[in-house]
Amino acid sequence: MKRKLYLSVAVLLLVLVSVLAFSSCAEEESKEVTLYVYNWGEYISDGSEGSLDVNRAFEDYCKEELGLNVSVNYSTFSSNESMYAKIKSGSASYDVIVPSDYMIERMVKDDLLMPLELDRLENYRYIDESFKGENVYYEGDSGNTYSVPYFYGMVGVIYNTGIVDENDEQIGSWDLMWDEQYKGNILQFNNSRDAFGTALYKLGYDVNDYNEERWREALDELLTQKEIVQGYVMDEIFNKMKSDSAAIAAYYAGDYLSMYEENDKLSFFYPEEGTNIYVDAMCIPKGSQNYDLAMEYIDFMCREDIAIENALYTYYASPLTTVVNNPEYREAMAEVHEDAIDILYGETANNVKTQAYLNLSPDGIRGLNILWEELKAKSSIGNGIYIGCGVILGVLALLAVFHVVKKRRWGKLYD
Repeated sequence: MKRKLYLSVAVLLLVLVSVLAFSSCAEEESKEVTLYVYNWGEYISDGSEGSLDVNRAFEDYCKEELGLNVSVNYSTFSSNESMYAKIKSGSASYDVIVPSDYMIERMVKDDLLMPLELDRLENYRYIDESFKGENVYYEGDSGNTYSVPYFYGMVGVIYNTGIVDENDEQIGSWDLMWDEQYKGNILQFNNSRDAFGTALYKLGYDVNDYNEERWREALDELLTQKEIVQGYVMDEIFNKMKSDSAAIAAYYAGDYLSMYEENDKLSFFYPEEGTNIYVDAMCIPKGSQNYDLAMEYIDFMCREDIAIENALYTYYASPLTTVVNNPEYREAMAEVHEDAIDILYGETANNVKTQAYLNLSPDGIRGLNILWEELKAKSSIGNGIYIGCGVILGVLALLAVFHVVKKRRWGKLYD
């Protein structure tokens, strides 16, 4: 009798443990994990205009292949500097970020990034060798790898052939960005490194050697230019150039192709004096709460079908051989612009004099920040202050004259 009782209790306990284990697993499977991604604006296929929603596709992949309920919380930044400030302050926690080369170098030095376990990334083998090993100029010599390239490209000058005379001798040079006949029709970068880069390349100076005298000379160039600049922009450039609201702007080659698709009056060149070549890469910041899932996301973004979707959405140059060599991708890009492949990967791109941004010294970073604030202060309120002061002085002068005349009239009345 006792033996039967013990057996019944054992069975009951076994059933209870099984139920609890099943409930725990079910609860674990139903629990939603949020992956926080921080990227540039207009930099991922998002489902608009018939494109693939890549973040949604990753969520589906996680559910179907990994058995995880994942939600991607995707937000964007407009400059490396604003992204860096947010990560550095710790005011927000992200799992995947996409900085540019020089900012990756800075973040590595500041111990803000986690090393990546490349052997866990199945699709890393398809990254072109020119973006691996010693060619990764922006990661330092720690022996670790902190990034996987997402897109790369070069900066050029976009101009509207309906406004800019195609016989203008300045076409082909940074000088076009300083041409006074297009006053009020010129757009400049709204970030310090790229804006000063345009002036430094124009002057023929090293963009990575912070020499105060030379950078002050670059500031003078930008202060001269600000008299004819319509505005300092980033993503706003799309609407302005597509709608003929501006005629000239420095921007990235991939974005030019996006704008051209909407406005075929737009043309493009890489300046003869030289220009910036850059790499934007995926990293995992320290403080990430989902390292393993972040690694899955990075590998997913390197998958051929996903990388092609992103490349066809952004029109930026892909570091993946599976994309560049894909016939359908090349054919699709040729439909966007007959010279698209040449602009991104061909002879036109390869014959340009280029220099990549490197992380500046601490003195250089402080100096650049001071010069940028000086430029923005003068460009945004400087003229207004001068005009306002002039108006105030004019009003005071009129009041003084009125007071003198009035005093003389009263004096005559009592004489």
